[in-house]
Amino acid sequence: MAGRWVLAAAAVLALLLAAGPAAGKKTKEKLCDQGWKCQGPSIYCCNDTIFDIFQVYQFENLFTKRNAPLAHAIGFWDYHSFITAAGVYVPLGFGTTGGKRMQLKEIAAFLGHVGSRTSCGYAVATGGPFAYGLCYNREMSPSQDYCVDSYLYPCSPGAQYYARGALPFYGNINYGVIGEGLKVDLLKHPEYLEQNATIAFQAAMWRWMNPMKKKQPSAHDVFVGNWKPTKNDTLSKRLPGFGTTMNILYGDLVCGQGYIDSMNNIISHYQYYLDLMGVGREFSGDNLDCAEQKVFNPSGNPATS
Repeated sequence: MAGRWVLAAAAVLALLLAAGPAAGKKTKEKLCDQGWKCQGPSIYCCNDTIFDIFQVYQFENLFTKRNAPLAHAIGFWDYHSFITAAGVYVPLGFGTTGGKRMQLKEIAAFLGHVGSRTSCGYAVATGGPFAYGLCYNREMSPSQDYCVDSYLYPCSPGAQYYARGALPFYGNINYGVIGEGLKVDLLKHPEYLEQNATIAFQAAMWRWMNPMKKKQPSAHDVFVGNWKPTKNDTLSKRLPGFGTTMNILYGDLVCGQGYIDSMNNIISHYQYYLDLMGVGREFSGDNLDCAEQKVFNPSGNPATS
């Protein structure tokens, strides 16, 4: 009987040895540091970075008309500002999540939003309607200062909180929240977003990478597949993909209203950029629109305008 016990124990030991020293323990993910390209340690720094896969010629190809006579922010937006801003978020997964195709798709998705919201293109414009992204860096004729009462984010005397930036947002609360995230005092200095292109891009990237409210996903997470929808999300037709990024960024200004022009325009910019970046619109992904989605945050105060 004792002999049988010894044989059984030996068999168990052999299985454990075969499984390796980490058997029964969760294997730690590899962490990397690429210095200035990706300040780790981070799992995302083990991948190629935006610096590797998105070069200045690609940026210029996407925004060929940003300095055209028609533009209103001539000389403001440039690749250096974009890439400098991106350096903060690359270790957090921005453009470094998944394989190269997903990485390029996320860059195209983010810039698709940026391009559509800052465009002065029109149907018969030279170069086509989608070549005029980054035409604006501010709301041209604000009708108000967008100041509302807030204990946490009170308006600064004389400040105006009209829409500015790469993903234009307005209102002292949005300036306060995003400024807090960036550690830049946008409440006192909202003008930074139309004076400094790096800060303007960083504000947009912060908005992309962070949820609007607790227990809600970020645009980044729903796009790259980190987010798992709940039963309520599924019933509300909110599923991973580009469509839900619009839900998060714009709410019912764009989503839940059928196939309206404002929604279609954002999708068209995304797909146009996919083509120019060599990915191809055939890889746009599932759940591309938000036409029938129930919005996360019904009207009130979406963070972008």
